[in-house]
Amino acid sequence: MFAYIVRRFFNLIPTFVGATLLAFIITQLVPGDFLQQRALEPNVRPETIERLRVQFGLDQPWPVQYVRWMGSLLQGDLGMSFSSNQPVVNVIRAPIQNSMILVIMSLIFLYALAIPLGVYSAGRQYTTADQVVSAVSYFGLAIPNFFFALVLILGIFMLRGVTREWFGYNRLVLPVAQMTSSGFSDWPWYRQWWDIFVHALMPSFVVATAGIAGFTRVLRAQMIEYLSSDFIRTARAKGLGQRSVTYKHALRPAIIPFVAGIGGILPTLIGGAGLVELVVSWPGITPTLLAAIGRQDIYVVLGLVVVSTLLLMIGNLISDLLLAVVDPRIRYN
Repeated sequence: MFAYIVRRFFNLIPTFVGATLLAFIITQLVPGDFLQQRALEPNVRPETIERLRVQFGLDQPWPVQYVRWMGSLLQGDLGMSFSSNQPVVNVIRAPIQNSMILVIMSLIFLYALAIPLGVYSAGRQYTTADQVVSAVSYFGLAIPNFFFALVLILGIFMLRGVTREWFGYNRLVLPVAQMTSSGFSDWPWYRQWWDIFVHALMPSFVVATAGIAGFTRVLRAQMIEYLSSDFIRTARAKGLGQRSVTYKHALRPAIIPFVAGIGGILPTLIGGAGLVELVVSWPGITPTLLAAIGRQDIYVVLGLVVVSTLLLMIGNLISDLLLAVVDPRIRYN
């Protein structure tokens, strides 16, 4: 297993280099650069622009810029942000942490809801409960997550009005925007964590909606196929109970597509959180990325690309290792 991990690590190196090179070339194809925008400001002198161009290495051809950037990257340095004049790591650290809050909570929602719903629907095939689960799943697949977020925001505002009119308060209604409440910095740490958790509930559920719907449908189909297979009939003939047959014998092979799909979950959820972050004003990766693109702050853009690429590669490696745990037929040497 260790030898396999080492081989995979070395095989991922050209993939990583190719992804970063492609991203760097795309950023270079955009007309102009950050300093050309600064040159349009009347209070910026041409000498200052030339000094900054030399300082940031923008006076060099793009292959030289890429080699220098990769050399810094190998040392753990993602470069300097043009707009804030500070290391890119400092610029993207907080947005990545904020987005990962949504991603982790979305993963919890995904597996906590998709697996039980898929098993429940497969065990009650063509019943009213199965049709309800299928209808909700199709709804989750059809509606864009940013539009669903707007619908939930409207519903929460309406619920606030009802609770305020009937009960005189709306403290039990979830917040719909921002990551924290006013006065957050003056609270103790446990109350700060709780405030972030409450603010993240709605957007993280919205981000996970399409994944829940899709995984529920896939698991239902897999469970129905395995529940009608020969080894399940043999298990029932031996006197095993329905719970043991369903969860021990049918669910384990049926869940293999879930494990195989883990490699794309992290970057997909981060990408899916993008528009939702904009709708609910969550200070995550997407607002930072769009702001960096608008300012042509290429090293911030490349830093976020590096993080997404690493997440994809790490996720694929984890999914391959988990497949060997779930399916005993798979062995890595």
